[in-house]
Amino acid sequence: MSLRTLSAATSGLALAIAAIGFQPTPARADEGMWTFDNFPIARANATLGTAIDQAWLDRVRLSSVRFGGCSAGIVSGEGLVMTNNHCVATCVANLSTQARNYAETGFTPRNREEEQTCPGGTAEVLTDISDVTGRVRAAAAGRTGLAFNQARDAEIGRIEQEACGAATDKRCQVVSLYRGGQFKLYTYKKYTDVRLAFAPEDRAATFGGDLDNFSFPRFAIDAAFIRLYENGAPAPTPTHFTWNADKPVEGTPVFVSGSPGATQRLLTMDQLATVRDVVLPMDQLIASELRGRLIRFSEESEANAFIAMDPIVGLENTYKRGLGRMRALTDPAFMATRAEGEADFRRRVASNAALTQRAADPWGALSTVQPIARELYPAMALLEGGTGIGTTSVAGGSQLFAWARTLVRGAQERAKPSAERLPEYGDARLSSVQSALFAERPTYPALEQVRMEWWLSKTREWLTVDHPAVRGLLGRESPEQLSARLVEGTTLADPEVRRALWEGGLAAIEASDDPMIRYLLSIQDETRAIRADWETRVQAPTDQASGRLATARFEAYGDTVYPDATGTLRLTYGRIEGSDVPGQRWGPFTTFAGLWDRATGAAPFDVAPKLLAAKDRIDADTVLNMTVSSDTIGGSSGSPVVTAAGEMVGANFDSTVLTQRNAYGYDRNVNRSVIVTTGAVTVALRDVYDMGRLVEELGAH
Repeated sequence: MSLRTLSAATSGLALAIAAIGFQPTPARADEGMWTFDNFPIARANATLGTAIDQAWLDRVRLSSVRFGGCSAGIVSGEGLVMTNNHCVATCVANLSTQARNYAETGFTPRNREEEQTCPGGTAEVLTDISDVTGRVRAAAAGRTGLAFNQARDAEIGRIEQEACGAATDKRCQVVSLYRGGQFKLYTYKKYTDVRLAFAPEDRAATFGGDLDNFSFPRFAIDAAFIRLYENGAPAPTPTHFTWNADKPVEGTPVFVSGSPGATQRLLTMDQLATVRDVVLPMDQLIASELRGRLIRFSEESEANAFIAMDPIVGLENTYKRGLGRMRALTDPAFMATRAEGEADFRRRVASNAALTQRAADPWGALSTVQPIARELYPAMALLEGGTGIGTTSVAGGSQLFAWARTLVRGAQERAKPSAERLPEYGDARLSSVQSALFAERPTYPALEQVRMEWWLSKTREWLTVDHPAVRGLLGRESPEQLSARLVEGTTLADPEVRRALWEGGLAAIEASDDPMIRYLLSIQDETRAIRADWETRVQAPTDQASGRLATARFEAYGDTVYPDATGTLRLTYGRIEGSDVPGQRWGPFTTFAGLWDRATGAAPFDVAPKLLAAKDRIDADTVLNMTVSSDTIGGSSGSPVVTAAGEMVGANFDSTVLTQRNAYGYDRNVNRSVIVTTGAVTVALRDVYDMGRLVEELGAH
């Protein structure tokens, strides 16, 4: 059904964890990252004592924004959007120079004319959802292996192209839900002119540094504003959240609307064992080693410290999140509860002979895939990415390498009919590819070389010297020699060079003498073979078995089971409240008084200079951060926190280490989202950064 049809940190936690109600059993009254076309309105109202309705859902949906890998909320009728400061960190870095470092000073434009474009920034608002499950399933029916993937992906590409065509102001995406149980067409209003409207000093947003990350109490003004533009002017956004800067009240029901990245609550126990034994250990080692390499690089000079700051913060975040997840999967009580949930599901299926026959033992099929997934994961993660279960970045996150791969593969794939291409290069997705490719953004050769050198070295180490792909990857050069030659010789940092190569197509790519382009051309056989092997032997059988599992789940539990998070818009709910479990005992609020008390003057507990200078102008009792018992995960950063009246009272910016087990199951006793309040943001704008014009636009006082 279309939306238009509807309305147009310790092992001592075992006792606290034992009562968790995991999927795939029916969702508890207070859990779930629900899609907007299947939100349990009656259940939420009964649980919270609220009276929201479909019209309320529509307003929230149309006021919610997806911004890069983050979430955000529209807060005025002239395109003003609030998100987290860490969600605009890349934009701030791209706009900064070592001499004019906005991370240090904050970005405080005096008027709209001084708002600056975030290079490559895009923002999207979800306008419609429609069900295309039958069409996608029919296209792949009767096929197996790579043929199954290709038929399904080709049909998805056709659906997206039919829905969006050549439109540049919208994006169409077919989303797989319930791990293949449903396919929905999501249509977005797309904004490609996104400008930075305000960012505080980075230290104001990151007070406490990595020590305070994924913890509470917190004292961070992790908030920023962007503005959506169309045709060179602020975009009209008549549907938006109402700003409420009043002091929050403990126990207040709230809703959190955002685009959580990925959860794995519907994985079987065998699949979780692969994540625990192979994926997380590898990803954690790689993240920690790359972090160490970048820290060493940053210590070599002030210039290096400037360009490495944002990548290091990102890696620290990835590592700490992975640590929390590893603790969950090695917690016997946690895993026992997961196992009981799966056992209940199996019993329900086994009690229905017809369902048992139709399901055709999906657990057994998924179990058979796991040894293959364990074997192939390292090569797939290091050379291709896109495993859907890990976080390792290809080429260590090198931007030059990523551009070169887009250019080479884009040229090779565009020479084929859309239905025969790799799905990311289908006609319906090319406008997004081009926007990212042509964006002007700074690159730093020294950092690029560190990333590539490290990646080449780690790939050789993990896959071994004799792996065929490693031989093709390095030839007769060392990681140091090869990375230096590629980075020093490439001209891909110039957006005009990238544009010319893209528009010149395959002939231009094959004629190019750019060393990075030549290198990507030379490794296509090996890397494409690794991807094809993964898709044939892991992805296709996993998707087919997961589809049968999803069908069985619907029959066993109905629509009381919500899908895993997929980076698409979801709505969750809870209350403003503290926590009272072992290792996590605190009230729901922190204040500016607590910030002043916690400050030591030494990093990372040094207060940002402008914030400290405004101390006497700030009401010390103003609530700075708070916690909410909502169901959130990575990708929820920036998510608007909204009352039943549709008023925005904060934005999600973090959770606790213990909450990272949320990837695998929800526990309202442990799960807490960490929120920066609208009251604190108002104080920062008005009393610290002289941004009264934004305060006025927000209707704040």
